[in-house]
Amino acid sequence: MDYNTTREKLIMPEYGRGIQQMVEHCKAIADKDERMRCARTIIETMASMAEQTADREDFQKKLWNHLAAMSQYELDIDYPVEIERMDDEEAHPDKLPYPQHRIKKRNYGAIVEQFTDHLSTMEGGNQRDNLAHLVANHMKRDLSNWSTDSMSDEKVADDMALYTDGRIQLDIENHPLTSDGELLSTRVATSLKKKKNKK
Repeated sequence: MDYNTTREKLIMPEYGRGIQQMVEHCKAIADKDERMRCARTIIETMASMAEQTADREDFQKKLWNHLAAMSQYELDIDYPVEIERMDDEEAHPDKLPYPQHRIKKRNYGAIVEQFTDHLSTMEGGNQRDNLAHLVANHMKRDLSNWSTDSMSDEKVADDMALYTDGRIQLDIENHPLTSDGELLSTRVATSLKKKKNKK
């Protein structure tokens, strides 16, 4: 069996093993430009864990320093900030705030609630329809992971209507859902990247 206790110790466990694996992958990329793109994606993912402070300059500096520490200062990129080498005791970020609000349906999680809240405020049109369909596909994937017995397009459509107070009514007859395709987390990372490129 593969237990966390038998795996290599995480340098900064606060970010989780997934981020550490991304850092290791980034270090192995041969092309420097591609390494930099990968590093920026990792930073965006780290920042999304605490979006309320993601735009602060000192927060961004801290993230890049944490990335350097997780790579054991072996990641060869052009860092956009000055990297200050940390010892083992310093290499721990502040605790990330944990969401205090109650999630309506735990099988979907907070990210679906955030997107459905956003959908409720959007004007009708192709952009809202496309995003609604993407969120619905993600919801179906979540249901599939949670319980295959309750996974159906009708269930997702009902839950979408519940989340949006009836504002979004999915046309599942003409546009059936799929549990495959682009992950909502990929869209989140893309959205964050677009926001930063605009600045």
